[in-house]
Amino acid sequence: MRRLLFVSNGHGEAAVAARLARDVRGLAGTPLTIDHLPLVGEGVANDALEDVGPRRAMPSGGLVAMGNVRALYADFRAGLATLVARQAFFLRNEGVRYDATIAVGDAYALALTLLAGRAPIYVGTAKSVYVAPYGPGERLLLRKAKRVFVRDEPTAAELRRRGVRAEAPGNVIVDLLGDAQGPPPDGEWLALLPGSREPAYADAVRLARVVHALAQRRPGFGALLSIAPALDAERFARLLSDDGWSVSAHGGALFGASRNGTRLLAWRGASGAMLRGSRLALGQAGTANEQAAAFGLPIVVLEPSGRDALNGWYRMRQRRLLGEALLIVPADGDEAAARIDALLADPDRMAAMAAAGRRRMGAPGGSRAIAGAILEAVSS
Repeated sequence: MRRLLFVSNGHGEAAVAARLARDVRGLAGTPLTIDHLPLVGEGVANDALEDVGPRRAMPSGGLVAMGNVRALYADFRAGLATLVARQAFFLRNEGVRYDATIAVGDAYALALTLLAGRAPIYVGTAKSVYVAPYGPGERLLLRKAKRVFVRDEPTAAELRRRGVRAEAPGNVIVDLLGDAQGPPPDGEWLALLPGSREPAYADAVRLARVVHALAQRRPGFGALLSIAPALDAERFARLLSDDGWSVSAHGGALFGASRNGTRLLAWRGASGAMLRGSRLALGQAGTANEQAAAFGLPIVVLEPSGRDALNGWYRMRQRRLLGEALLIVPADGDEAAARIDALLADPDRMAAMAAAGRRRMGAPGGSRAIAGAILEAVSS
């Protein structure tokens, strides 16, 4: 039986790896063993991949770039150096057992995957000429990969101009939306996207306060709160209850909450129907914000403040990536609600933001094309 190993270095990247694994299985004519080494976090916990190797959640959740010294220091205190050494040892010693390796993420994921002793397939999820091009050192690593797939054609063209045989058959993040069929909940909704890391719990409360303030301006508005598979729904419910929301069971949703007439439903699973039922997305997420932009929703994020300001670089990166599709509003709930209310009252701007998001994120279909390339690599 053929064996594949995906190596990812982020929560969104792990979701991309899982989607690619499902498409590989769908295209393969014979059974495959598909393993996954998550360099960040504790794994994906689904039926597409089998998590292997050393893994552990770190305080930063993987956000240690752009000089975020405090987050990097916290990770080192939590054992990052030991974890990286153990992961490198695993790849160097166990990588030879696999017929193909696939690095999903940035150049760091590719660098470690190269330790497995064969040229990997590289699926780049972060870098783009819209944000920052691949640098000289990164291009040197990319030239060692068997195939290079990046998220958009302008980025692929720039890499080809610099001697890297890069391809851009489509953005796999767009393929993560899942089935958008089925009726959305009745009413007017915002999609709340707090993210998939530890700060998501506190961010959900902050976002819910904005929704409550907005509902005072627009009665009947509610929120669909997306809860990532790895996070604890009961913890979200407790925090909302402590903040003044009345929490109860609600049909097919994880739970429902209300506050002075404002409705909130907790949502888990394929995000297509949730986004289809929403006017816009209010989110502090990474990949989920990008998915919503691909779906054609305007994206609103809260201005970094307090401890969140340390990761302000990440929000600015997302602003450059999504362009006009993203609006940053003040962190104060009332001020944020006023800005969102003004946006909802401006259909021309809403339409322009929707078009910008679709344009920046690109078309679906990349996952199946890359899965075909992975199978070619296994057969060669």
